[in-house]
Amino acid sequence: MSTRASSWFGRGTVLALALSLSACGGDEAPVTDDDAGPGDSGTDASPSRPADPYADEVVEYLPGPGAGFGQDRFPSIVLGAPVGAGLDSGSLDVLSLGQGGSITLRFTDLAVVDGPGVDLLVFENGFLIAGGPRAFTERGRVSVSDDGVQWHEFPCAPSDATNNYPGCAGVRPVTANPAAGISATDPAVAGGDGFDLATVGLARARYVRIVDAGTNGSAGTSAGFDLDAVAVVNGVSLTAAP
Repeated sequence: MSTRASSWFGRGTVLALALSLSACGGDEAPVTDDDAGPGDSGTDASPSRPADPYADEVVEYLPGPGAGFGQDRFPSIVLGAPVGAGLDSGSLDVLSLGQGGSITLRFTDLAVVDGPGVDLLVFENGFLIAGGPRAFTERGRVSVSDDGVQWHEFPCAPSDATNNYPGCAGVRPVTANPAAGISATDPAVAGGDGFDLATVGLARARYVRIVDAGTNGSAGTSAGFDLDAVAVVNGVSLTAAP
């Protein structure tokens, strides 16, 4: 599947917009099943807004070469719930990061905490190739932080197709679509790629950063990792009264 969009932002322009304010491809791989910025440490969401398990703010967006798709709907396109298109179709509800591009998101009402199993899900738009157990994938490296200063990166092998790119995001198709009644916070049905804070020795995280691995396709304006959404599986409220 290919999608085209006009890439008219430069790196510095998009960064400035993010702070003030195409979609599928990649390699084939086997598929297996408050306003404080970085450095703050308290609870900082407005108690009047109900908590949800999705990213609330874009802290920084640094597009790489070939980015463009989804920028007309930025930043809302990466906030809120994923819009999964199923096992054999890639969603168009995504923002392409471009080769080596990155995005940093912040949770303001519900933080990720280390609980049983998967704590965080990251949704791209990989999909199965019809007629076989293989998928189009575009890999990304995931890091988490509680204060926006000290970062912990999950191990990722973006060139290891034999073992299905262990530790990377962007590998598994996305079935989660709350509008269709498919939970985005249940790893058993959501699809996407799961991350356990215990892997990096962190108890709580309020920031997540995704960086295109640099090993993905670069054609048109949909190069690199395509982010749909991120969701908290195990979380704690940041809006509860002390």
